[in-house]
Amino acid sequence: MASKVILPPAMLGILGGGQLGRMFANAAKNMGYGVTVLDPDSHAPAADFADVHLCQSFTDPAALQYMASHCAAITTEFENVNADSMRWLASQGIPVSPSGDCLAIAQDRIAEKTFIRDAGLDVAPFLAVKNAGCLDTDLSAYLPGILKTARLGYDGKGQIRVKTLDDVRFAHAEMKHQPCVLEKMLSLHREISAIVTRTRAGEIACFPVAENEHVNGILDVSIVPARVSPALAERARSMAMQLAEKLDYIGVMAVEFFVLDNEQLVINEMAPRPHNSGHYTLNATLTTQFEQQVRAMCGLYPGKTDLLSPAVMVNLLGDAWQDDGSEPNWEILMTAPNTKLHLYGKKLARPGRKMGHFNVLAASADAALEQANAIKETL
Repeated sequence: MASKVILPPAMLGILGGGQLGRMFANAAKNMGYGVTVLDPDSHAPAADFADVHLCQSFTDPAALQYMASHCAAITTEFENVNADSMRWLASQGIPVSPSGDCLAIAQDRIAEKTFIRDAGLDVAPFLAVKNAGCLDTDLSAYLPGILKTARLGYDGKGQIRVKTLDDVRFAHAEMKHQPCVLEKMLSLHREISAIVTRTRAGEIACFPVAENEHVNGILDVSIVPARVSPALAERARSMAMQLAEKLDYIGVMAVEFFVLDNEQLVINEMAPRPHNSGHYTLNATLTTQFEQQVRAMCGLYPGKTDLLSPAVMVNLLGDAWQDDGSEPNWEILMTAPNTKLHLYGKKLARPGRKMGHFNVLAASADAALEQANAIKETL
């Protein structure tokens, strides 16, 4: 499809109305665009900023037809949206980013890891376990490892650590013998991520690399700039951009990496959308990842990604809320002049649910991390 510049006040569509959709809608509205959100949740956070909320499933024919008729371009906020819906919208002549084909690859760990490996980029040793018969072989190259469902796992879900062949068989049975990936566990030094933006014209930009710490499989803290060598950070950015080009990817994509003890860099996975580890960009870079999402889908040149200040992003989970649903005491956050609170407008707090985040900007990443940890202790 030829590059087409879409300017305000055009209507932009997004499939998915969670917090990423909410922040996309806010960015688009600030830039002068209209926003249509398709999400079956009547309380979808993105609906607060949308001109139109289509409260229907992602495969509803009438809702998809409405988007095709009213939206100048369409994107999504999560990878598990129906890829065929995105393909159908593209078939109607609407610029759709990312493509349904890219989403289909990201939705399946077997396809994803195979594509990354075939693109000449390093991944952890893995075995595609399409059925129980795939386990009738020597698994020593992949053990100890992690058995992961090929589809729908996120934030640590759909994963079981395994040490022996019996462990693998038991775990596969626990997962009801669905297709999985058996991935060798590696000796990790750090986990980092790079968020890349690519347009239809092939223009590409990458944000500063974030260092990520997880708790119970959920991102807890992102530290920017990552505490790695400049050469390693640049290699991560280069690998992320290379993957985007191999995919012919349009839009914003996060690429997560494992940094091994020998400074080897391997790709863990990709997310075809803005990413939790990029929330620091809301305050710490010249352009946010959500403005980049708008710019990419509208055929605009990517904004500059300069880091204005070292920053630390901290996720706020429902665990911080009181049992009666009352909010944490935000006073320390709201009174500190170098902190920025972002809440997602979710009505119900529950353990493990992402309710918001805050960013701390400071003279150094270490100073920001020290302050962020102190604030966490008060919540």
